[in-house]
Amino acid sequence: MPETQVAPSPAAAGGQPCDQPLGSPWPASARTAPGGEVLVGGVGLDEAADRFGTPLYVLDEAEVRARAQAYRRALPHAEVLYAAKAFLCSAMADWVAEEGLGLDVCSAGELRLATAAGFPAHRILLHGNAKTPEELRLARRLRVGRIVVDGMAEIPRLAALAIADVPQRVLIRVLPGVAAGHHSAVQTGVDGQKFGFRIDGGDAAEAISRTLAQPSLELVGLHCHLGSQITEVEPYLDALDRLVELLAEVRERHGVQLPELDLGGGHGVRYLPQDRELDPARFAAAVGEHLAARCAVHGLKAPRLVVEPGRAIAAPAGVALYRVLSVKHTADGRTFAAVDGGMSDNPRPALYGSAYDVRLVGRSSTAPTAVIDVVGRHCEAGDVLVHDARLPADLRPGDVLAVPAAGAYQFSMASGYNLVGRPAVVAVRDGRARLLIRRETVEDFRSREVGR
Repeated sequence: MPETQVAPSPAAAGGQPCDQPLGSPWPASARTAPGGEVLVGGVGLDEAADRFGTPLYVLDEAEVRARAQAYRRALPHAEVLYAAKAFLCSAMADWVAEEGLGLDVCSAGELRLATAAGFPAHRILLHGNAKTPEELRLARRLRVGRIVVDGMAEIPRLAALAIADVPQRVLIRVLPGVAAGHHSAVQTGVDGQKFGFRIDGGDAAEAISRTLAQPSLELVGLHCHLGSQITEVEPYLDALDRLVELLAEVRERHGVQLPELDLGGGHGVRYLPQDRELDPARFAAAVGEHLAARCAVHGLKAPRLVVEPGRAIAAPAGVALYRVLSVKHTADGRTFAAVDGGMSDNPRPALYGSAYDVRLVGRSSTAPTAVIDVVGRHCEAGDVLVHDARLPADLRPGDVLAVPAAGAYQFSMASGYNLVGRPAVVAVRDGRARLLIRRETVEDFRSREVGR
């Protein structure tokens, strides 16, 4: 049989009824079924693992669409751009486009894939701290809607590519000096790092002046990105205070009121049941009220808000599946369950100490729970996917483990370490599964070699 489709599971097709929903951090469609199976989008995860192999990413299309719709409802007058760096493939581009979202890309690869999939270029924003001349030329040729200027050298470079009577719309990325995010490596709104222009010291003001002096560039607003996995609204409000002050300074100095303000993304989600997450409706209400109030103080018309959620749309829609290869009990009382994936398909635990939930699927167990470290197959002591997981004590080779909240920054950050190919990606919906991205093989690695 071709590796394309899974038939509806019996429980989803009118057989034995499913039990209660699993709840966040699992997709809203996740249900337990008799025999220990878990269904996502009506598809059994153990069944998908058998059919498509492991490791495997399972992506719930309905969850992606529902989360995109939630942002559109919460921010009807704002522009919502999906941050493609979280996860992008042609199907994902289709889904967010159909739900009315734009796209935020940060490389020629993301830009080419999106436009090849038919995503409208005028709904795409390109950013990045080190855009190559080739990327700028590509963006201009494709007529992307906006480009975020991140360095002084980009201003004349982009101006030379643009045409005076068809100016390129740009935003200036600024650093509001607000620290936010779950790890120092992803706190991108503070001074002293590679992104953007500092407000303090006048770098942002100088970039704005140089951009306004270029007739082939149209400065439409300010851009910032505070960090990643932010679960509170307050950092965004602090950033607004600085950004609105800068908007007022631009008006006083240049007589120009910029019409857009891009607050970036970084909206946090649950990885563990007890985690907090940023609610789009609460975010929208607080930010909208604060922006209006601060603009009123400065006598400004409130600019149109732009936001860039990525993780908040993709992460909760994904589940990663692994097969247990061995269970090892050590003399000091620890238990390690080694699986057929690891840091090559999810580097986040090794990079950021990220925590995940994990669950046995495909069989029920009456054994008591035990504390088990779920570890990967790679030659690194730090290749640990889940520390101190609570799993059945009778866990054994051949069992399938499911890790939720796997839809963002896993496939997109996956590597070929130890020449282990990246997993396949399967979309599920209404009891059916379809292959979106095939598994990477040794033949794929060999095909890139041109000599010896």
